[in-house]
Order: sequence, then structure tokens, then C-alpha cells
Amino acid sequence: MSRQRFLQRMLRWSGGLAGRRIRFALLLLAACGLIASGTAAGEEPAAMRSLANRELGWPSTEQWRRVIFLQDHNTRVVVLGTTLLGLAAGTIGSFTLLRKRALMGDALSHATLPGIGLAFIVATQLGFDGKTLPVLLLGAAVTGMIGVAGIVFIRSLTRLSEDTALGVVLSVFFGAGVAVLGVIQQMESGHSAGLESFIYGKTASMLPSDAWLIGGTGFVSCLVCFALFKELKLLCFDDGFAGSEGYSVTLLDGILMLLVVVVTIVGLQAVGLILVIALLVTPAAAARFWTHQLTRMVLLASGLGAISGMLGSATSALFPQLPSGAMIVLVATALFLFSMMLGPARGLLPRWLRRWRLNSSIERQHLMRGIYELLESRGYQGPENGDPIPSVSLDDLLRLRSWTMRRLKHGIRKAEEAGLLVQLPNQQIKVNKSGYHEAARLTHEHRLWEMYLITHAEVAATQVDRSADAIEHVLEPEMIDRLERLLQQSQRSTRVVDSPHPLSHD
Repeated sequence: MSRQRFLQRMLRWSGGLAGRRIRFALLLLAACGLIASGTAAGEEPAAMRSLANRELGWPSTEQWRRVIFLQDHNTRVVVLGTTLLGLAAGTIGSFTLLRKRALMGDALSHATLPGIGLAFIVATQLGFDGKTLPVLLLGAAVTGMIGVAGIVFIRSLTRLSEDTALGVVLSVFFGAGVAVLGVIQQMESGHSAGLESFIYGKTASMLPSDAWLIGGTGFVSCLVCFALFKELKLLCFDDGFAGSEGYSVTLLDGILMLLVVVVTIVGLQAVGLILVIALLVTPAAAARFWTHQLTRMVLLASGLGAISGMLGSATSALFPQLPSGAMIVLVATALFLFSMMLGPARGLLPRWLRRWRLNSSIERQHLMRGIYELLESRGYQGPENGDPIPSVSLDDLLRLRSWTMRRLKHGIRKAEEAGLLVQLPNQQIKVNKSGYHEAARLTHEHRLWEMYLITHAEVAATQVDRSADAIEHVLEPEMIDRLERLLQQSQRSTRVVDSPHPLSHD
């Protein structure tokens, strides 16, 4: 076949709607091939070659590979440091969240700013390098502890609440820090260039020594948390009981605040004093949606904090125009939103699903109890006497309770799926033997609760039915046995107790 005839057949085959789609797909593949070949060859678009351009470009395959496998030394250092920082912050943040001291880290982080400026001034005047990281962190730690003492002083010696003390310390110390930075700008022996990075963070400038500092302090902080796990648990949930057991609540509070100060100080360079509070609060708050146990919560919070630091710094490495601190916080926020929606313990969707299942169960229980009361009003004694179970009509059930036809049919469908009844022609339903016994049990427990409310809670007989409906669906078997004992029934009778109030049926 000649080349010309082959091209003619291809043109005829590519006509029509399907051909246009195929041509579009081929052109798209060709464009992707050109882009891939250009990036693989190391060629970058003109927009990326311009140093003044701030547009975000999609990373090449080579860039993805280098970041995923941590081939660059700086990427390894930053990812390792932020991961360890997130792990330590998530661990300590769990206790501060349960202690209702979530904003303590925010106040402490703002209290470190004047210490950074004063440490720079003192070191410069003494002839040392004022921008040495240990010197700046030491100054931040000093003013951070002063901030803690100020919060404790205001809270203990005045009638002001703790959130007021936090607000005062936060605003006063941050204002003092801005004033100190203004003084540094007027100094002739030094300049403040680079000190502002502690406000917003500068993860890209992290050195291996900084990563080791973050990892070492974070590891020690986690060890302290797990060594004092029982004591911190008592402090978070019942500080009064902890004090009665001989534990010093003030000392435990001081240790917890010291850990917050340590994590805040080492996190200044990574995410800055403004965003470090997100690492202390967001992972712990996200873990709260997944479990009710403190041990699991601490482990989950530390894991979510580590993932936030790792993914945030990796994203910043792929997109250099995006700051690492902000990306770490955004990743932590995304994990929080995911946990808030899908967390099995407290998530919105699981809670809605559990509530929907409970409402469906309540509607089915009301239906079965209504069927029993209808059969009881007609003199039916039960299948034990050999009598067949009569059917009931939907109209009778609608008159029995304030149901709509839609809700009634929904309850019938759920009861039928549970194997308790069958639907008959002419709008009739009939319970089987197991359904009748289930209806008798539900009616028995409902009337036990009615009798208890009338006897011991002094609820009027005319109002007791609605009060019993509100609580009977959550009664445990132990509570049922206790009700029967209170009503002088040593063992559960096979006979359903009589209703303590008249039943009205049409």
C-alpha cells in the first residue's frame, strides 16, 4: 500500500465526531510529549528562566523524582527537621488541647520576639555575631518564660480569666518585639536583615545543625511526655484528683508549659512565631476526631504533625515560590478538615450516620410497639395459645401515632428487612412469631420505664408516655433489670406488664 493511499484512508477514517475526538486526543498526547521531552532535556519555559517571574510552574518529572527520593541535601535536611518538629508539636499539643491551654503556644510564640531582638542587641554590643542561632533562641527562651510567668501571675493574682491573660501577654510582648526591631534598624553596629524571618519562618535556610537541634529537643520532649504520661493524663482530665493523690499540679503545669516553650522556640525558624501555634493545635484537634482514648490520640496527633511537616516542606521544595511554613500549616489544615468530616469517633459524617441509624431504629421500635398495642386492644393473647397472629392495617397505625405515610413505610421496610413482619395486600402487615416477641419486649420495657417515672419521678400519668419515648431507646439491659427490681419484680416476667395509663385506639 502506497503512502498516499494510506494517508487518504486515515483522513476518511478521521472524519465525523469520533474522528474529531481522536484528533483532539492525538494532539493532546503530542503536546504532552513535547512538554515531557523539553523538561527531560533540562529545558525550562521562558517564564521559569526569568528571575523576576513569580508564576508557579508545574514541576518536571525529574523534580518530582528528586523530591520524592530526597536526593538533594537541602531537601533532606528541611524535610527531616520539619517532620521531627511536627511529631514533637503534635505530641505536646495533645496535652495542651485537653488541658484547655491551646492558645498558650500562641502567646508564648509572640513573647519570643522581644527576646530575639534583645539577644541580637546584646551579642552585637559585646562584639559577637548577633545572628548566631543559639544566641537568638536563648533570648527567645528567656522572654518566653517571662511570658509564661506573666500569664500565671495575671491569672493567679487577679480575677481576670486565662484568655484575658493570654491576650494581654500576646499583644504586649509582640508590640515590644516590633519596637525592639525598630531600634535594631537604627543601630550602626548591626542590621536586622534576617531577623524578620523568625516572624514568618524561613525553612529553606535550615542547616543540618538546626535539624539536629529540632530532632534532639523534640525527642527529649516526647520522652518527658511519655515518662509523665499518667501524671499529665490526670492533670488534663481531673487536676483536683491529681492534687488529692499527692501530685503537684503547679509543677506539672510548669513542666507542660516548659515543653510548649521548647517546641515553640525550636519551631521559630521552621514556621515562624505566627504559624507555630498551628502545629501545636491543628494535629491534636484533628486526632480528636478519630478516637476517645488518650494514648491513641497522642500517637495520631504526632503522626499527623509529622505528615504535615513532611508534605508541607516537600510541596515547598516542588514549588519554590510557596513558603514552607505556610504550606505546612495548609497541609495540617487539610488533614484537620478530612478528620472533621470522616473521623470515626467525632467526625461529622459518622455522627450523622449514627444518628440516622438510631432514628431508623427508633421508628422501627415505635412501629413494633404500635402493632403490639393494636393487637392487645383487640384481645389477642399471643401465639402461645395456638391462635394465629392477626394482621393490622396501615390506617390503624397512622391513627395510632403522628406518623406520615412516608415515615410509616420506612419503618415497615426496616422491620421487614430485619425479618420481623411481612407486607400483605390491601395495605395490611402481619408480624411473625419472632416479630411479636420483639414487639412484646419493647412494650414491656416501655411500660417499665413509664411505671418508674410515675412511681419515683412523680410524672403525671397523662404525660408519661411522651417522657418514656424520649429515653427508652437508650436503656441498657442492666438498667432494665434495675427497673424491675425497683418495681419489686425479682425476675423478668414473660407477661407484659399492663399499661399504667389508658390506651386510646379507634
